Amino acid sequence: MNVLEVKQKTDTVRRGVENVIVGKEKEIGLVLAALISNGHVLLEDAPGTGKTTLAKALARSFSVHYKRVQFTPDLLPSDLTGINVYNPKTAEFTFRKGSLFTNILLADEINRATPRTQSGLLESMEEKQITVDGDTYILDPPYFVIATQNPIETQGTFPLPEAQMDRFLMRLALGYPDTARVVTRFIRGDPLIELTPACSAEELIDLQSAVKCVRLHEDIIRYISGITEATRRHEAVTLGVSPRGGLHLARAAQSWAAMNGRDYVIPYDIKVLTPYVFAHRMLLRGGGEKTSRSLKIIEDILSAVPAPTEDLFKRS
Repeated sequence: MNVLEVKQKTDTVRRGVENVIVGKEKEIGLVLAALISNGHVLLEDAPGTGKTTLAKALARSFSVHYKRVQFTPDLLPSDLTGINVYNPKTAEFTFRKGSLFTNILLADEINRATPRTQSGLLESMEEKQITVDGDTYILDPPYFVIATQNPIETQGTFPLPEAQMDRFLMRLALGYPDTARVVTRFIRGDPLIELTPACSAEELIDLQSAVKCVRLHEDIIRYISGITEATRRHEAVTLGVSPRGGLHLARAAQSWAAMNGRDYVIPYDIKVLTPYVFAHRMLLRGGGEKTSRSLKIIEDILSAVPAPTEDLFKRS
């Protein structure tokens, strides 16, 4: 599959999802880029903005297995990973798979589960496998986690630790859609029900393989490295972006370029994606609202770190 085929296939998926999610074309594209980058997404916004609907619409666009788990304080790690159940008739243990055995997982309100349960996701997100009682089970590809959380209502919640935040390729906020357009779209029926798959599981795996061939010029790699290291030197940052974050930015840029019909990454791709890939990975000094501060720091860094000239590498 070449980049033009990647663009055609992802454009088809985007058009279908855009019929359900009103006025959020860029956000839909970003989630799709994370999916074909083989990463995961954290949707963080107020209730009623379409986070769960977006996850459902994306899952319906692919012929893959989909599960939704409502995270609550009484959810156990074994509910996610699975458990060995003793059968007295056979005197043997049988493994009963948990919710993580799927292709697309919606972890709804992830910050309402306890840290012990949240940690049950770590191995599956990073290594695409699950270990229970010493036995390792490989998850069938593709595997994609969309987690949601409400950043406003924090009573009775458990903030995600830095190690888990770092495993999300992107953090997005949808924002409020146009109410009139939403009412017009949904008043006579549910477009989500009418959404049909536009891509098979095999085609999705092909998409994930194809974007790895998008060229990253050494100047672009140095540019990513410069931005990453600048987050560690910034006076307002206690803990900067990890090497995993830099790698995630590179992978996301490859997918974004392919979705735009290019087989090479340009500096503009990096500038567009950096806020979504880096903001949730930075630990800031002091208190206050950290999301807007992180975005302002990234904006300053992008202004300070010189971008390579495009014609140096575009056709190299």
